[in-house]
Amino acid sequence: MRTIRASEIGSYLFCHRAWWYQLQGAPSINQKELAAGSQYHHRHGRTVLRADFLRAAGWVLLMLAILAFAILLTLQFLHA
Repeated sequence: MRTIRASEIGSYLFCHRAWWYQLQGAPSINQKELAAGSQYHHRHGRTVLRADFLRAAGWVLLMLAILAFAILLTLQFLHA
């Protein structure tokens, strides 16, 4: 039993014949467009990873700021 990918379903819905050719292993005539699409998805994936990293870094910095503020309040309370 083989796995059916979403892109394969999209190919089938767009054009049954194109899906069949793809299943037979026939090369696509729009290789340039396919390569551009793959490159776009690769760049987008890197952008998403960078955004995830920056979001996590933001949370860490926020927690550190809250911790520093709590320490500052504690020290001021102890010296008062």
